[in-house]
Amino acid sequence: MKFLMPDFHFHSSILLRRSALQEVFAFLSTPEHLDALTPPWVDFSVLTPLPIEMRQGLVIQYRIKVRGVPLRWDSEIAEWSPPLGFTDRQVRGPYSLWEHSHVFAETSDGILVTDDIRYRVPGGALVNRLYVAPELRRIFA
Repeated sequence: MKFLMPDFHFHSSILLRRSALQEVFAFLSTPEHLDALTPPWVDFSVLTPLPIEMRQGLVIQYRIKVRGVPLRWDSEIAEWSPPLGFTDRQVRGPYSLWEHSHVFAETSDGILVTDDIRYRVPGGALVNRLYVAPELRRIFA
């Protein structure tokens, strides 16, 4: 009998007081801006040579630190639908599964940016509850 690790989900939304959907999408979907958007303790850096032209199928290489341990993270742009959203999937990194959907929507109050992440971690529910889920909440705060 094979043991299956459960999938976990993380959801975050933020309303940006901006009126230009194209402008918000362009900024938040540009890999060169990720280091400015990621907390400094993650020590995030893009390894893929810049500038990067985003498109479906593109693989981007990063370096991050998880609890001080440097790791490579490669993600593929699985879906690319400007200016409404995109999805990246980890092809190399610390997770058994990582699918991150970024959705952008105009509202009367600004641009709603929603992140939905489906992920699977070695160690299952215990590792998720003690380490991964709190870390994700901290990163997206």
